[in-house]
Amino acid sequence: MSGIRFLILASGLTAFWQLVVMITDVPPYILPGPLPVVRALILHWPTLQNHLMTTLAEILAGLVLGTVLGSCCALTMILLPLMRRWLLPILVVSQAIPVFALAPILVLWFGYGMASKVAMAVLIIFFPVTSSFYYGMRRTRPELLELARIMGGRPLSVLRWIVIPSALPALGSGLGVAAAVAPIGAVVGEWVGSSSGLGYYMLHANARMQIDIMFAALAVLSVVSLGLYFAVDTMVARLIFWEKKENEDESVA
Repeated sequence: MSGIRFLILASGLTAFWQLVVMITDVPPYILPGPLPVVRALILHWPTLQNHLMTTLAEILAGLVLGTVLGSCCALTMILLPLMRRWLLPILVVSQAIPVFALAPILVLWFGYGMASKVAMAVLIIFFPVTSSFYYGMRRTRPELLELARIMGGRPLSVLRWIVIPSALPALGSGLGVAAAVAPIGAVVGEWVGSSSGLGYYMLHANARMQIDIMFAALAVLSVVSLGLYFAVDTMVARLIFWEKKENEDESVA
């Protein structure tokens, strides 16, 4: 059913797009219609595919690395209260810095290769993963912790069997957000400086006034973002199977 809703929504947005182009009579070098974009997507698919592989590798590497670093940071703040007093303010203040403004610096430090784009994706992913996992662990049910204390549970055992499983739904939400925004970091890094990738290809097409190709690259990037989000959402739903069971029990009750 969700697939049918997605097709209906995509068809409605496409029809609205075509309607706007027809009513406003906007020049195609500003807003091309859906058909020229589809035509450009088909004609230039081999080139788009090559650039897509570069961007996808940057996104996946940034997603994995950002998830690992964010999870480790959240665990550190839970296990070491002294470190939490230092890390939590730094984590909050870091969000006041425009991440996009750091892209030229990252390119200067890491070069024009994949490393600077992965670093940009990690910076965007790090905060939602860290904050969701940390606050998820902080919201562990007190009665469970009290029961573990009464039964003589060791701190690491309590963390492993109670605190972390209780925080996995929150971490799953953070991962969904991270998967949706991960392409932003990679593409912004490619805009600043690169020789391949969808972001680079979009700039190249824009400079040549090939707006249909630019929109085709944007469409591919949108599909990648949606695919990553739904893949992570499906994976989390299968891993945290008890959450669905509890929700079903509550609805029945």
